[in-house]
Amino acid sequence: MRPATLRAMTQAVTSPSSPAHHAATLRAALAQLDGVILGKPGQIRLAVACLLARGHLLIEDQPGVGKTTLAGALARTFGLHFRRVQFTADLLPADLTGVSVWDAATATFRFLEGPVFSEVLLADEINRATPRTQGALLEAMEERQVSEGGVTRPLPDPFFVIATQNPAAFVGTSPLPEAQLDRFLMTVTLGYPDPRAERTLLETGGRSLSVRDLGAVLDAGTLLSMQREVDGVHAAPPLLDYLQRLAGATRQHPALAAGLSPRALLALLSAARAWAYLEGRRMALPEDVQAVFPALAAHRLPPRDPGVNVTELLTRMLAETPIP
Repeated sequence: MRPATLRAMTQAVTSPSSPAHHAATLRAALAQLDGVILGKPGQIRLAVACLLARGHLLIEDQPGVGKTTLAGALARTFGLHFRRVQFTADLLPADLTGVSVWDAATATFRFLEGPVFSEVLLADEINRATPRTQGALLEAMEERQVSEGGVTRPLPDPFFVIATQNPAAFVGTSPLPEAQLDRFLMTVTLGYPDPRAERTLLETGGRSLSVRDLGAVLDAGTLLSMQREVDGVHAAPPLLDYLQRLAGATRQHPALAAGLSPRALLALLSAARAWAYLEGRRMALPEDVQAVFPALAAHRLPPRDPGVNVTELLTRMLAETPIP
C-alpha cells in the first residue's frame, strides 16, 4: 500500500481532533509501517505504543534485521524531525548534547545544539560507546533537557529516543548500566523475518517500500494530542491490583536478583494505557498489561543465573498470576 493511499484512509473523518479521526490515523500509520518492516506487526505495535506513552525504545538484535529501518520509518510516519548518531568508542558527550563556542563577533559564547535536540533521536549501536557517552543521554531521557555550562535547555516535545544495541557477545560492546536500561520504557527484538516476508524481500530486492518513500501520516501536534488522550485512559482499581500482583511476583521470584521498582510499575501502567488506546479503547484491561509486560519488564529484571531466559520466565509469570 502506497503512502498516498494510506493518507487517504484518514480523510474520511472530518474532524482532525476527534477520537475517531485519531483511530483512523493510527490505523493508517500502522499499515504504512507494516509495509516497510515486513512480518513484524507485534514489534511495530509495541514501538508505536512506546511512543504514545512518552517512553523510549531499545531495539536489541544483530545487524541487518531492520533496527535502523524501523527507527527511520517511525519518524517519517509520525512526521517528526529525525537525527541519527552512530555510537562509537570515540564519541564524546559533547558530540551528542552540543557545545558552547566563542563568538568573536559578539564577544559571547554561543551554544551549538547537538543531535539530541531532535524529536526522534536514533542512538545507533549505543553499546559501542563508552559509559561516559552513554550516560550523557540519561538527563535527556529522564528530564527531557540538557544542562551545559550552567544553563538548562529544554528538548523538543515530543522527544523520543530509539536506541539499537548489538548482542553483548559482539566485539567492542559496553553493556548499558541498569540505571540507563531503566530509562527505556520497552525493549523489543526484531529477529529474523518469517519465510514469507523474507521471500518478499528477495523478490523485490528490499525495494517494496523504502523509508525514503514514506510520507507523514500525522504530525507532532496530532501525536501530542494522542499522548494526552493516552494519559486519560481509565485504569480501574482491579487493574491496579493486577499490576501490584505482577510486581510482587517479580520481587519474590527466586530466579531474579531484583523485582520491578515503583517507577517500573508506573511505566507498566503507562504502557498498558497506550496499548489499550491502540486497541481503540478508553479503559485499560488485563490483556493490555499482558501484551506489554515482557517488553517492559525483561530488561529491568537481572537474573541470578545468566542462563535464565527472563522473557520466558515472564510469560510463565503471566500465566500463573491470577487476574482480580
